[in-house]
Amino acid sequence: MSLRTERVGDLIRRELAALIVSRVQDPRVRLATVSHVRVTPDLRRAMIQISILGDDEQRRAGLEGLQHARGFLRSTLARRLRTLKVVPELVFELDRGAEHSRNIEDLLESLHDKNQSS
Repeated sequence: MSLRTERVGDLIRRELAALIVSRVQDPRVRLATVSHVRVTPDLRRAMIQISILGDDEQRRAGLEGLQHARGFLRSTLARRLRTLKVVPELVFELDRGAEHSRNIEDLLESLHDKNQSS
């Protein structure tokens, strides 16, 4: 990734995080956090990694809420980020990093408990 795409991704991440908290009225997205943004080299598409607290149903609903608000978020970003000629298309993806970390932690703990009991 080039320095420019990293800077644009970071800028989009900060602005989207603020917009989700302050402007999106959908209750499904209140537990959503923008964890990372990857922007394509041509700056036409931004893949937004979203972490959503809750069970699978709440995560799915939160992702649907963000998909529903995608047009609003993109147009608001266009007004806020006037330095960009074109605001990238927003593609939301569920970030399962925390979930994977928790599973690994549970596995390691169960191995530790087995060794303690032996």
